[in-house]
Amino acid sequence: MKEKIVGPCGIDCFNCEMYEDNVTKTFQKRISALTNIPAEKIVCKGCVDGNQCLFLHLEGKTCKTLACANEKGVDYCYECDIFPCDYLMPLADRADKFPHNIKLYNLCLIKRIGLEAWKEQAADIRKVYFTKKLTIGDGGKKTTEKKD
Repeated sequence: MKEKIVGPCGIDCFNCEMYEDNVTKTFQKRISALTNIPAEKIVCKGCVDGNQCLFLHLEGKTCKTLACANEKGVDYCYECDIFPCDYLMPLADRADKFPHNIKLYNLCLIKRIGLEAWKEQAADIRKVYFTKKLTIGDGGKKTTEKKD
């Protein structure tokens, strides 16, 4: 089985629609139409071996979070002495379309239960993030306890 790529920031690259194992021709055509980037270039290898998020790469930008992790010599941001930092601060802009606001949760969970155990939960975490309705005080709890 191919390694499940995880960015230093805690993003589960292996669950992304652009990741090389997940990308479809339909997705490539849709993104190509929005960006004028050739469809065949819309495929990502994840944040390893000198790669970074395809969105940034296609824009000719670099990922400051990835550069920082590389500079500090850490595999994951939670290993850094100034974790959490401003690179990980959640932002509301496009939070309904991008999973970037789950980075801190992912990193804390990876630190607590380990990378392999977290990888088994990552798809469910992403699903809860994008589909669960907000109930103040409930967070991303998967089930709601019944009250008498």
